[in-house]
Amino acid sequence: MFDTMTLTKITGALCGALLIFLLGGWLAEEVYHVGDDHHGDHGDDHGPKQAYAIDVPEAGTATAEVEEGPSLEELLAVADVAKGEKVFGKCKACHKLEDGANGTGPHLYNLVDRAVGSVDGYGYSGALVAVAQTWDAQALDGFIENPKKFAPGTKMGFAGLKKPTDRANLIAYLQTIGG
Repeated sequence: MFDTMTLTKITGALCGALLIFLLGGWLAEEVYHVGDDHHGDHGDDHGPKQAYAIDVPEAGTATAEVEEGPSLEELLAVADVAKGEKVFGKCKACHKLEDGANGTGPHLYNLVDRAVGSVDGYGYSGALVAVAQTWDAQALDGFIENPKKFAPGTKMGFAGLKKPTDRANLIAYLQTIGG
């Protein structure tokens, strides 16, 4: 099937590729090495040194209270519709804004204060109706922040928007779409 020269070439190519791989790994370790010396100290810690420390309260000690930011109402009062339109860019792969134009998800035309699960022709998972009656600002904020946590069992695969200002801007933008 193969003659001796072809097998020699294949073996040489594999050995060359392995050598390049090993040298690349060695070079990367030298360039991105974390620690005081290149071979680690031989004391109690044999692993790489930590680049920086993050202070974490000890277990059992009182943790500082989480500082809450402005309320949703305060954020909506100063929300930027133009920024909300940009944030909507993350939604438009699955949702359309035209009335009756369902995509992977239901259309979002006239969404704010619409009854949950009320779009004709869209097959909802059923998890949404159990958590809210209408898509008011509060329900939208909770759902957009973390859909799987807000409505366990929802088929929406989006991870959510973590920034409260992004959510408020998006809700303000959605309020301008429709009636």
